[in-house]
Amino acid sequence: MKTKIHATAGCLGFLTIAIFWTSTVTVELLGSEAAIATLKESILWGMIVLIPSMAIAGGSGMSLAGNSTYPTILRKKKRMPFIALNGLIILLPSAIFLAIKSSAGEFDSTFYTVQGIELLAGATNLTLMGFNIRDGLSMRRS
Repeated sequence: MKTKIHATAGCLGFLTIAIFWTSTVTVELLGSEAAIATLKESILWGMIVLIPSMAIAGGSGMSLAGNSTYPTILRKKKRMPFIALNGLIILLPSAIFLAIKSSAGEFDSTFYTVQGIELLAGATNLTLMGFNIRDGLSMRRS
């Protein structure tokens, strides 16, 4: 049961970030400033899903891993602190900042610099989480 909870939470977190990322790119390229502001507010509301799913995935993963020295588990454990710190130090503050700036109609160079940083950090987390999903699936098959 714990394995299913871990997999579900991890996939939900991954999909949530992927939706945030692709929606941001799409609305930045094709949308109006009002659409960007609406999306940035929606992303903040999406944190209600993202933060618990990431916490559940991390906690259940650590519980499942225990003191294992299995190389695949060690790789997954090594990635998790970076994913968490990236989310807490870069992604969450960026989301809050961009929502505030966009709701005030301030689409200046600072907004777009932070937006670029957020997209890069989001892509990094998607990559690392994708590696963790790949490794999890490989362990399940073996």
